[in-house]
Amino acid sequence: MAEKNKEGYSAKDITVLEGLEAVRKRPGMYIGSTDKYGLHHMVYEVSDNSVDEHMAGVATTINISLNKDGSVTVEDDGRGMPVDPHPIYKRPAMEIIVTKLHAGGKFDNKAYAVSGGLHGVGISVVAALSKNMTVEVKKGGKVYSQSYKIGKPVHDVKVIGKCPAGVSGTKVIFFPDDTIFNTVDFDYKTLSTRFRETCFLNAGLKINFSDVRGTKEKSESFHYAGGLIEFVKWLNKTRKPIHVKPIYFKREEGSTVAEVSIQYSDSYNENIQGFVNTINTIEGGTHVAGLKSALTRVINDYGTKKGTLKKGQKLTGDDVREGITAVISLKLAEPQFEGQTKTKLGNGEVKGIIDSMATSALNDFFEENPSVAKAILIKASAALKAREAAKKAKDLVRRKNALGGSGLPGKLADCSSKKKEFTELYIVEGDSAGGTAKEGRDRTTQAILPLRGKVLNVEKSNPARALGSEQISNLITAIGTGVGEVFDINKLRYNKIIIMTDADVDGQHIKALLLTLFFRYVPQLIEAGHVFVAVPPFYVIKKGMKKYWAYSSDELKKKLETIGKAEVGRFKGLGEMNGDELWDTAMNPKSRRLKQVSVEDGVEADETFSLLMGDAVAPRRAFIEENADKAEVDL
Repeated sequence: MAEKNKEGYSAKDITVLEGLEAVRKRPGMYIGSTDKYGLHHMVYEVSDNSVDEHMAGVATTINISLNKDGSVTVEDDGRGMPVDPHPIYKRPAMEIIVTKLHAGGKFDNKAYAVSGGLHGVGISVVAALSKNMTVEVKKGGKVYSQSYKIGKPVHDVKVIGKCPAGVSGTKVIFFPDDTIFNTVDFDYKTLSTRFRETCFLNAGLKINFSDVRGTKEKSESFHYAGGLIEFVKWLNKTRKPIHVKPIYFKREEGSTVAEVSIQYSDSYNENIQGFVNTINTIEGGTHVAGLKSALTRVINDYGTKKGTLKKGQKLTGDDVREGITAVISLKLAEPQFEGQTKTKLGNGEVKGIIDSMATSALNDFFEENPSVAKAILIKASAALKAREAAKKAKDLVRRKNALGGSGLPGKLADCSSKKKEFTELYIVEGDSAGGTAKEGRDRTTQAILPLRGKVLNVEKSNPARALGSEQISNLITAIGTGVGEVFDINKLRYNKIIIMTDADVDGQHIKALLLTLFFRYVPQLIEAGHVFVAVPPFYVIKKGMKKYWAYSSDELKKKLETIGKAEVGRFKGLGEMNGDELWDTAMNPKSRRLKQVSVEDGVEADETFSLLMGDAVAPRRAFIEENADKAEVDL
């Protein structure tokens, strides 16, 4: 496979569109941000080009390393970038690819039928945002090299050695520019998760990943011959499947190839991961919508046909997807993504194509595997009954609220502004903290909703119990959007939903429970950037009449070095502050610290919530032990 068309990629395949200066002026337009998300995106841009070589049938192995000097190396055994002169620019094609925006071999679908790399944008953007970068190409018995500084060649392409005949490939070494990025500290777990996904999605591809930055080297090799079937089993490793054999099908229509694997578990949550040309579309898109509509139709038709569903009964999408773990991997020649960082597929025609493919494949699978179909129908029917029970519980709450007047929770201290873009809802822990927050808030724009005790763990509760919970019902009512298929983001009552809990262990647990609720029931709010976590201070330092605040042990040490000795106090609860103190440290938009909640990788997020909040004890213990050194230590 890796020998296919090794020499069939040359300068004539490279098309140029131009310009690099804008990349450094507005890097967020090209890599999403200049924080850790954008930093890791740099690695993906380079590695995705190597994956494209695998998808073209000319590469089998990618070696990636995080180096001691802060650089990253990505090396593949593909065809190697073209090094012959470009017919228009009269410079080596390798130089054109790296230094010209929109230059690459992915525009006419000749060198690559499908690709995950940014169609020529990726490598040039990485070059522009790197202090230094070196590209080495093995091709035709020679090793070619060129170095760059912030996207500009330091020297001409030169031959630096020989390689055996038939050996080819590309090696990229780059140093992210610390004047561009907030941090240049790569996270091993984030990257390894991405590379694992990539190998699941590309059966047969091997990625060797190593991190030699610390005193102890970390390394992993990812290689999955079973592809998506192994992927869904891995995703369900902390859950109990209701059928051992996953559903699997692969269908083609023209140049569009869809591969799907599905396995249901006894959990109550939906986990559908969508990928397009190996890119994780965390916001879904038309491919995921097509699969969902096919699932709902086929399972309803099968249930009616087999008499499992009573006359007039109909399963909703939420019913048929309760407990589902699914991966859909789409290979598409001309993907249209919403946003440069590819979080949602927008191709309108794809929904119908996937719907048709999935309908045919699922019908065939159910007829051939009646025991699996029966298990899924039993699960969906139970979800239907639970949904009906939940609806009765919610209707009862609505009637109670209607009798109370506004329909909003009685404990909600609402704000007065009618301009939603300026409003905020603070979710706080308990009546004591709620009282302090109400005292300190800006009544015009800030609403306060106190919670009584810990929120129900929705990871281990069915929707009927979860939505029947008074705390969760009050919270959903206050937010205004509804959940599931009735979710409507236009009904959102506040622009920012802010979780504000105590800094102690109980507070962190409540925060985790709330984040689980948002991720499982209203993930659209996270995707749209409406969910935040307040960061109240851990310590107060008093010196004379002045007070100083510290938000971590490290910050406390630094402040004490600057200020000198004083009295240091530890805040264990928000209720210990007065209104002015809480306003100054956690609620004043000019001085507070907020963390916006986002999902960079849907697979990793699902794994983390399932692991931390689910029933599996052993994996949770292993996670805690592995990450214990990251915990905040009291002085």
